[in-house]
Amino acid sequence: MKSDDEYFKDEEFIELLNQYEQSVSSGQPVFIDADDLADIADYYNQNDRYDDAQQAMELVLELQPDSIVALNYQIHNSILSEDFKAAEDFLSQMVDQDSPEYIYCRAEIWIAQGQIKQADNYLRECFRDIPIEEYQDFVLDVANLYTDYNYHEKAMEWMMRAKHENTEDFKELMARTLFGLGKYDDSERIYNELIDDNPFQKRYWNALSNTQFMKEDYGASVTSSEYAIAIDPDDPESLLSKANGLFRLENYEEALVFFKRYAEHEPDDEFGLLHQGSCLLNMGNYAEATEMLKRAKEAAPEDSPYLVDIYEELAFAYSEMKMLDTALFYIGQTDTLDCNHSDINVIKGHILLANGCPSEAEQVFRQALEQSDDSMTTLLRIIVSLFDNQYNEAAYNMFHKLFAICPNDWKDGYAYMALCCYNLKRYDEFLTYLKKACEINPHETSTVISHLFPEGMKPQDYYQYIKDKMKL
Repeated sequence: MKSDDEYFKDEEFIELLNQYEQSVSSGQPVFIDADDLADIADYYNQNDRYDDAQQAMELVLELQPDSIVALNYQIHNSILSEDFKAAEDFLSQMVDQDSPEYIYCRAEIWIAQGQIKQADNYLRECFRDIPIEEYQDFVLDVANLYTDYNYHEKAMEWMMRAKHENTEDFKELMARTLFGLGKYDDSERIYNELIDDNPFQKRYWNALSNTQFMKEDYGASVTSSEYAIAIDPDDPESLLSKANGLFRLENYEEALVFFKRYAEHEPDDEFGLLHQGSCLLNMGNYAEATEMLKRAKEAAPEDSPYLVDIYEELAFAYSEMKMLDTALFYIGQTDTLDCNHSDINVIKGHILLANGCPSEAEQVFRQALEQSDDSMTTLLRIIVSLFDNQYNEAAYNMFHKLFAICPNDWKDGYAYMALCCYNLKRYDEFLTYLKKACEINPHETSTVISHLFPEGMKPQDYYQYIKDKMKL
């Protein structure tokens, strides 16, 4: 059996597609049966030609009003546009309410609206009537449905009803579900198994890259994305995965190259434009950064989840250029957005400090603490801002106050305190805090203080390295 990709390259399909497009362009009646029209719509959909796909599916419904394929397609489109009344109307046109397609669409409409209990009760009732030979397919289809909507605990609950299969489809679904549950090691292991069996499937390399990224194993994530790029040099997802990994590795120049390559394929994606701006900002190209970030702002829809990030980066860029009023203008644009306004005030205070306005910064920092639902974390961020702006003595004193009131399991800030003591030449305290930081929070320690140590040295070796140097 040919895959969709193989079929769409077949001469028979190409001839069919040409016949259809000639009829449409000339305004002539389309004499193609419903199944072939559905294939054409699928082809358009896979090539992001959604309007053409919609037109083809509407023709399918004209020829065959009860077409499961076309109704299924229209229901999904209605769900994506959150027109649930239309989705219900199309669902009502499905004749066989016992068919798997009807059951999945019925459940999906509820799941998309967050009515999980209602959907799950319905699916459980349907499951009781499923023939034994169809159990496995039904269970996996339901798990897939929940995974698509990020209800990963529900997906795993249904996966546990399935018989374990050593098949690609089963393994991939399990890997996706584990990823959604945050079990990245297990997910990574399964994706590696899938790649061992099918090393030329870019989808698996991209999924592996994303899993490694979530584990903060950015070097491995970049390597995996490079395999995907080798398979398909123009794949936007692969290019974005590599760009993201390079960005986290602080390799901003190369990350910028791949964000640009990604933008060639997705020019209107504000995420790619935002991160080009962030790369330029980190490279010190502030004027270029502001222009790119303004492009990101223009591209972003009103409900974009990246608007806050865009405004923050614009504020930082103008702050670096010592254009305080403009920086404050952009950070002020977040006032009406749904975001953590306590965090925004910490950023605003940081900008004021960086521009020589400590009394104004103090006032804004106080507002941040009053607004905060997590005053300890907010206080830490304020102290780090003081430290970053070279108010070392003030940061040192506030760290002492923080550590005096923090709970016993508190792990953050000790690496910053160690570096603060180092800058103040309080070397005994530096050693004390360095040792504690290495023991309880090696990730923060590596991020904050690795520049004092040989490249590649692990945090657990920092303390002994310093002790040995002090003996010399």
